[in-house]
Amino acid sequence: MNFTNTTIGLASDHAGFELKELIKKHLGQRGFNCMDFGAASTERNDYTDYAHALGEAIANREIELGIALCGTGNGMAMTLNKYPSIRAGLAWNVDVAKLISAHNKANILVIPARFVTQNEATRIVDAYLDTPFEGGRHQERINKIMPVT
Repeated sequence: MNFTNTTIGLASDHAGFELKELIKKHLGQRGFNCMDFGAASTERNDYTDYAHALGEAIANREIELGIALCGTGNGMAMTLNKYPSIRAGLAWNVDVAKLISAHNKANILVIPARFVTQNEATRIVDAYLDTPFEGGRHQERINKIMPVT
């Protein structure tokens, strides 16, 4: 992934809390700083609250990249993709994580917390962060992504 800021935003709901904490530790071991937008526990909460906090931080250019988790990942992805400056990609395995970086230049990785193991989650994160954007025809396609009114 091509980025200049080593701070990565993290957001989860109750279903993704434990994996978020594991990922935060993993990122620290890799030398990244984390800005944690919640959740703070496994107590029931609404993913939208944390998705909006992460989305606004990226929209306001406080950070460049984020990782979001909820049960299926879909709620986070749907909420985050409402922001014009965000391309949130849902990845449930390493291959998809590589492609959302290489082809879609996703600035937020979304992980379905109820459907991946801890080992898979850290491998997905590494694949996402370590895969460079290919540019070329993929940039042309990204240029065609715009809000529909």
